[in-house]
Amino acid sequence: MMVLFIDDHQGSYRVEPICRVLPIAPSTYYVHKVCLADPTRLSARVRRDVVLQQEIQRVWKANHEVYGARKVWHQLRREGMEVTRCTVERLMREMGLQGLSAVASRVQRFLPTRRYGRRTWSSACSLPMDRTGCG
Repeated sequence: MMVLFIDDHQGSYRVEPICRVLPIAPSTYYVHKVCLADPTRLSARVRRDVVLQQEIQRVWKANHEVYGARKVWHQLRREGMEVTRCTVERLMREMGLQGLSAVASRVQRFLPTRRYGRRTWSSACSLPMDRTGCG
């Protein structure tokens, strides 16, 4: 983010004065620019994260965007990928992906559609239930 800011204002000011005002060292800016130009110079973790993000996105999409980090992690392990759960959690958080909570998926089944007195009929099942969701 700061690198983009520096790039935008590099025409008006030099990199070093901008970096003095921002909490970033000029060497950090230059290393980042070199890595953008040559992706082979990225760290091993960053390169692996890029591959994992694609796999996580694929598994998440294939499962109707309801899998959370735990289920995505289990699916990746079933497919033979060695990855830790905390890595999957971190990458999903960075990507803005999250699963459907168990409570939310259960609540959807019991959304009332018609009311008959004190009993509620759910569209997901044909059994009457009271207001607490219990039959």
